[in-house]
Amino acid sequence: MRILVTGGRGQLGRSIARRGAARGHSVVAPGRDELDVRDPQAVARALADVPDLVINAAAYTELDRAERDVDAAFAVNARGAANVARACAERRIRLVHVSTDHVFDGRATTPYREDDPLAPVNVYGASKAEGEREARDAGATVVRTSWLVSAFAAKILSLAAEHAILRVVGDQYGCPTIPDDLADATIALRDVVPDTYHFCNAGPTSRHDLASAIVEAARGACALRCEHVEAIATSDAPSLARRPAYSVLDTTRIRAAGIATPPWRGRIAEASLAMLGCR
Repeated sequence: MRILVTGGRGQLGRSIARRGAARGHSVVAPGRDELDVRDPQAVARALADVPDLVINAAAYTELDRAERDVDAAFAVNARGAANVARACAERRIRLVHVSTDHVFDGRATTPYREDDPLAPVNVYGASKAEGEREARDAGATVVRTSWLVSAFAAKILSLAAEHAILRVVGDQYGCPTIPDDLADATIALRDVVPDTYHFCNAGPTSRHDLASAIVEAARGACALRCEHVEAIATSDAPSLARRPAYSVLDTTRIRAAGIATPPWRGRIAEASLAMLGCR
């Protein structure tokens, strides 16, 4: 199978390229300098050889910066998504569009289902919600995910190498996602009915507990000074963008389609130290 991945230099794009190639697929995963989804002509050129599957992993993900530059976030996450979706629809190419838990407001007390109302609390979430609508209107499959661990793990371990005590928010809850597992899921979604799906690894947790698990998984293999991970309140970690307090995703639909969501704790322990950011 021939796969084109937009946003190919991001943490998910790299995983898709690696996992796809390992399964014998031909994967092209250009970065933004090679394929800018904001440019409809560039998208059209990239689709000239009509791949079997396009995975739109291109995204503007800097939450605080998005609050200051709304147009930049919407240019990639909404208008860029529309460019990819429309071009794929014109050529009858299957598209899997990657979205986020930030399309929800975080006020729920039970896992969010795919058809729950969207009510983003930040610019990033609003731009991704608009991108979802564009993708669905063009017949694409949408997969929402949450808490990709690579960048978070790298940040936590970088801090753990320098500080004896880490302070991490303990009142935000979600489900971590291992990029390689999401990569496998996005490829597998080519063969299921187009719809909106949720994918994350099993096991709701807090950001504090996730940070603690990452530190413990790396202890002994990485040079860490960290002796304790302390839980703090969101109010003690101010940021420009609001974060959903609860964004656990219900994965019943994707599991019913035959795509597994393995527990993240086991996958954290098994993950390579390179993915976790050890140096």
